Amino acid sequence: MIRTLWRFAALASVAAMASAQTAPSPIAVQSPADVYGPLFRAVQQGHVFADGKTFVDAVPKRSAEAIMADYVRTKPAGPALKAFVLANFVVPGENDRGSGDLRTHVRTLWPQLVRQSVAPIAGSSALPLPAPYVVPGGRFREIYYWDSYFTMLGLKVDGQQPLVESMLDDFTSLIERYGHIPNGTRTYYLSRSQPPYYALMLDLSTNTDPAVAKRRLAALRAEHAFWMKGTACLDGKPACLRVVRMPDGSVLNRYYDDRDTPRDESYAEDVVTAAKAAPRPVADTQRNLRAGAESGWDFSSRWLRDPRSLATVHTTDIVPVDLNSLLWAMERRIAARCQTGGDAPCAATFTTLAAKRKTAIDRYLWQATTARYADWDLLTRKPTASINAAMLHPLFVGLASQAQAKAVAATVRKSLVAEGGLRTTTLNTGQQWDEPNGWAPLQWVAIAGLARNGEPALAKDIAKRWLGTVGAAYAETGKMLEKYNIEQRTPGGGGEYPVQDGFGWTNGVTSAILNRYPDLAQKAKEGRR
Repeated sequence: MIRTLWRFAALASVAAMASAQTAPSPIAVQSPADVYGPLFRAVQQGHVFADGKTFVDAVPKRSAEAIMADYVRTKPAGPALKAFVLANFVVPGENDRGSGDLRTHVRTLWPQLVRQSVAPIAGSSALPLPAPYVVPGGRFREIYYWDSYFTMLGLKVDGQQPLVESMLDDFTSLIERYGHIPNGTRTYYLSRSQPPYYALMLDLSTNTDPAVAKRRLAALRAEHAFWMKGTACLDGKPACLRVVRMPDGSVLNRYYDDRDTPRDESYAEDVVTAAKAAPRPVADTQRNLRAGAESGWDFSSRWLRDPRSLATVHTTDIVPVDLNSLLWAMERRIAARCQTGGDAPCAATFTTLAAKRKTAIDRYLWQATTARYADWDLLTRKPTASINAAMLHPLFVGLASQAQAKAVAATVRKSLVAEGGLRTTTLNTGQQWDEPNGWAPLQWVAIAGLARNGEPALAKDIAKRWLGTVGAAYAETGKMLEKYNIEQRTPGGGGEYPVQDGFGWTNGVTSAILNRYPDLAQKAKEGRR
């Protein structure tokens, strides 16, 4: 046995030597020092980058020969040397942010924003959800109501239908447990809702199970009952809870909040604002701040008597065009779902409710003389002067006539189209839902609303401008942001907290726009119109 092993080892040694004699010599591979010679030495010895590994990992934007020819010709030094390197290389940590395709970037973000169902810890503010969901990102670590519709638009076109369905399960569960969908899934949000998009979310579902459809219709009717609960307590008053009585006796809705204390999440700020509003009752100011939060536009000159003073907030006096458009869409969908389910009395009831709401919207919120939809002030009994992007909601849900849509489009062109997208309002007040900020959900409402109402060119123009803004900020920061300055095409500002990245509804709207207009992908990548 030993002799056999020695014999095997000897044969292996001979084979190894033979292999070494016949193996090809290693391929000559040049390192950055070899390729870039004098440029390499100048960069490394000049400590152009703090980490010596930075330049050696850089990726050339063109051929090494062309780069070196320009280097020898120009001989840059000092700051000019770094500028030369950044112009000719993609340098890690320096100019590599946002270098990829926007749509691909969004798709890689979805898994990072997904949260699984977990049982809340006793004493925490979190509300439990039964299925996985997507959060906006940044400081927003829970699911939010109206954000989610725009997030779901992107999930759907990015092949994430199971997440769309699971989020619908979550929202259905919230209605079943609490009677409405709260602002967000925290205990401190339960006293208010947000713009009611649940009916439109259901349009995104592909689930055909009759039992699921029945459950969702029941939830949708319960949500409608939440918004209309104040009908029973009007008793000659102009408003109760979220319901208002218009001068002719018709019924529309407003934003509200069931509590009149400082918001838990903005307690100190609300205390200060209420103090500035004196001698106005503190509870009145707090209620109106909370109602502004229910609107999703927290805060905007839409809700202020004095556009420069948050202390003049009077959200509960305003009959908003966006809210009433969404409730009209909800009533229409309830009627259709009842008809499909064989419930003719329900279908007739909600068809009538929708028709009455449209009549009231046309009478009070449509302003033919100024070619716009406007919010209505219950105290002055007049439309407000605010020109804002909410006017596009009747187009978005299909409520506007052809003539109304054409008039709104003209006003949008004149007053709301900016260099980088659609303006929120025409007033620069320092509030985040005012100029110069632009917001993804309002861009989509405008794009989809104009496109469905015979204004495809304007719709695409807004989409192109907005994608240019998102693309420019992405190239600069490598992030998708909550809001943008659409005048300067930079990250947005104003409001109660720093601009957040993540970001659910920007991701969703970006994917939805690129899915609708794939030819705009290059513009988005370039970050320009």
